[in-house]
Order: sequence, then C-alpha cells, then structure tokens
Amino acid sequence: MQLSIRNLSKRYANGVQALDNVSLEIAPGMFGLLGPNGAGKSTLMRTLATLQEADSGAAQLDDIAVLKDKDRVRRVLGYLPQEFGVYPKVAAWEMLDHFARLKGLTDSKQRKATVEALLERTNLAAVRKQKLGGFSGGMRQRFGIAQALLGNPKLIIVDEPTAGLDPEERVRFHNLLADIGSDVIVILSTHIVDDVADLCPRFAVISKGKVLLTGEPRDAVERLRGRIWRRVVSREELAGVQSSLPVISTRLQSGSTVVRAYGDGSPGAGFEPAEAELEDVYFSAVAGHLAPRVEPAAA
Repeated sequence: MQLSIRNLSKRYANGVQALDNVSLEIAPGMFGLLGPNGAGKSTLMRTLATLQEADSGAAQLDDIAVLKDKDRVRRVLGYLPQEFGVYPKVAAWEMLDHFARLKGLTDSKQRKATVEALLERTNLAAVRKQKLGGFSGGMRQRFGIAQALLGNPKLIIVDEPTAGLDPEERVRFHNLLADIGSDVIVILSTHIVDDVADLCPRFAVISKGKVLLTGEPRDAVERLRGRIWRRVVSREELAGVQSSLPVISTRLQSGSTVVRAYGDGSPGAGFEPAEAELEDVYFSAVAGHLAPRVEPAAA
C-alpha cells in the first residue's frame, strides 16, 4: 500500500493558490502533515477524500486513481474532518450503527459486533447509550475515529484532530491513533508540532500551498544541530530583536520571553546555543532557512 501524490495544484476563485505542485510519497503508518492555518492542509485532505477537485495533478493509492475513481477510494477511506456534525439527540451506538449501514454492513449480527468493538476500542462503550449532544470535545473526536474505522479502511485521514482538546483527552486520542496499525496509511494533518513529534515516523511541512520539506523528524532535527540559539529578552527589547535578527519563534517561559533564532553562528550578544526541536524545524522551514526538501530515507 502506497499513496503517491504528484503535482497537485488548486487555485480558488478568489485567487488563493491553496496547493502549488504538491508531491508526496506516503507509506503505511502515521504520516504527519504539518503547517500553519491556511497552509493548504485541509484542501489537500479534502481532495484526497474526494470531496473537492484539484485543478491539475494526480494521486494514486496502489491501483486506484484517487482523483478519477472516487467510488473505489471511498470504499477504502476513513475520514475525520476538522469539523463534523452529529445528531445531538441520537445515541452513540445508534449513530455508529447508521454509519455502518452506509458503509455497506448489511448483516445485522456482523454490524452489531463491529459497532460494539469500535465503541470498546475508542473507550466509548460505557457511554454507548448517551446522546451525542452531551459528548465532550474529546469524546466527539473519539466517536469520529470510530466512524472513520468502519469498513477496515486502508487510508485514514484525520484533519486537526486534537485542536481544542484538554491534555488528558489529547493523550487518549494519541494512544488511539497509535493503535490503528502499521499496515494502514494514516495522514495526520495538524498545526500542532507535538502531535507530529509524538506520533509520526515521517512528516512533511507545507506552507502557502507548497511542500517545504519531507523526511523523518529525527533527521530533520539533526540538520539544525548547532544552528538554534536562545536568549531571554525583556518586553521592551523584543520588537527590536525580531526586526534585526533571524528570530524563528518566541515563547513565554516563567513570565519571561524566550527568543529562538536560526544561525550558523551566534546571531548576537546574549544568545546561547540551544538543543534543536521539531518545532524549530517547522519554524525554520516556514521562514525559509532550510533547504526545500529532506529526501526520504530508503525503505
């Protein structure tokens, strides 16, 4: 099973180039698609999920031409969009049973067993009779994964799944995604760097519709060894430092502002070397400090 994306492009009527010759090779397992809001991630996910058309390019899932044979794609697809609606007055098991019917599970005994197994797997069995309108955000996301897993899909797409979740639900959701299996392609589209760092052995950074780099998180971080610098600055200093130095990120830490900058050598007085993190890779790529691509490791 391999998903090959070749030169996908999409320009909206308002002139926004959402995808600009996007090419990716995605093997089974977790693959992280990392980028800021408006980067083109959701456009790519909706295109792969057969919900919208590309202007040009192609995508191939084994022998399935994704952009042309949409019915075949939908039979092997599990999709959890960023926003999905539920019927608030319908119980979880009842809604999942309905989705199972739509997926073609017509045998009542088999369907019941499948629904019960998925509710157990997503830790929702105890609330199976609870109406979906009373679910928390994390419970809704786990229900979304349950419906995405119906029909034993070969391609699973989850779009910004942990946005807005509290830390406990986020960990629970991570564990659920990690348990899906290595023989299925799972694309995790997110702007949360830690989600990719925790879950994905391979990833890509996308911004303004372009793929900026692809590779393994560990290798990408290694490329920044010795090139990340940190300095604690006052609020009054911050604007001047940002305007004059290659600052890639700022964060509050214990009430102080910590600036992280990119450079082959110290970018200025007061900076000290810092251990590189995947977040530094992300910000450095978006800022244009890294080479366009990290070539995929040999399989």
